Amino acid sequence: MRLGYVLDHQFSPNWQLQNAFRISFLQTPQNSLFPSALLDDQRTLERGLFSTSDQSQDNWAIDTSVVGNFQTGSIVHRLLVGFDFNRDVYSASNRQFALDPIDIFDPVYGRSRRQLVATFPEEPFITNSFGVYLQDQITLLPQLNLLLGGRFDVVSQEIESADGSESFQQDEAFSPRIGLVYQPSEEHSLYASYSRSFLQSVGTAFDNSLFRPERGTQYEIGIKSDWLDQRLSTTLAFYDITRSNVLTSDPDNPNFSIQTGEQRSRGVELIATGEILPGWYIVAGYAYTDAEITEDNSFEVGNRLNNVPENAFSLWTTYEIQSGDLQGLGFGLGLFHVGDRQGNLENTFQVPSYTRTDAALFYNRDNFRVGINIENLFDIRYFEASESELRVFYGAPFAVRGTVSWRF
Repeated sequence: MRLGYVLDHQFSPNWQLQNAFRISFLQTPQNSLFPSALLDDQRTLERGLFSTSDQSQDNWAIDTSVVGNFQTGSIVHRLLVGFDFNRDVYSASNRQFALDPIDIFDPVYGRSRRQLVATFPEEPFITNSFGVYLQDQITLLPQLNLLLGGRFDVVSQEIESADGSESFQQDEAFSPRIGLVYQPSEEHSLYASYSRSFLQSVGTAFDNSLFRPERGTQYEIGIKSDWLDQRLSTTLAFYDITRSNVLTSDPDNPNFSIQTGEQRSRGVELIATGEILPGWYIVAGYAYTDAEITEDNSFEVGNRLNNVPENAFSLWTTYEIQSGDLQGLGFGLGLFHVGDRQGNLENTFQVPSYTRTDAALFYNRDNFRVGINIENLFDIRYFEASESELRVFYGAPFAVRGTVSWRF
């Protein structure tokens, strides 16, 4: 995720202590039917079943921080200091079956036999992560703000194998963050940012080996402007993001992942939001993205990343009647265009572009609101994402959702 406009010009007069604590538990069985190969006749599909049972996950998380303001001479500081801790224990037993093949043009369901292929015993997977972070938002001049920050993470992963052996891995990383904002006027702000990221990839590969952490580097420059007496806001951003050790679907074992070498995304984004006229709101955006593999031992360098279109556009607009007997009645219309995308990292096929139309009808009065949202108004058939030639996912068909709310 990109940083965007990283500096905030609001200051709190007091030091504040912030705490968050969470405990969650999960225990549910799960079956996953998956395609494994399409034979040369282009109609016989071999399939498999991945069955998960005795699945449980316990998660404990705490995040504590202190935010405050102070001055050193004429320079104003907004300081954030904190730490977080997360412990996650996951375990499950899995079995993989081969199923009878099926004719995709004349399928007969409910008669397939199971043949056990592999058993994966229950092995607790324990992840402990601890992070310390510090950030100082500095007002150097009334028009100039600087953000300096950093985070240090320590993450350990451990697998207690069924045969009594243990696999252990620990990684540490420091991730800096720098941002600068200059305001030549009240309507316009220029910004630039640099950041590093660290994310421990959870899980194991097919051979039960632990994953290396994902790392990233991001550069961004942009301009944020207000128009029409600050009723309309636009942001134009140019960015460059490099990520390494990114997880992707294992082409030989569809229920597992592998790590790619290095991926780079460069692009430009233009976003506009605001109220053009009383009651008429818009949210519009355009993105051009050049995303490719820059280093890898499995995929060709220069291949484009799957599911990332070069061009994407969105527009959502609503109008609410401001007076008269129909005051509070509103309408909305949205257009979403996604360009052609590569379907896999091998770049052997493309997922076609699509343009989807959404709509809305709503009524607001005092604290009461009722609304109807229509997704995929013209019920177009499109593909939303792809993992491989055998795993391409349809977008949602025509759907109507209704909401009724009352605010107290």
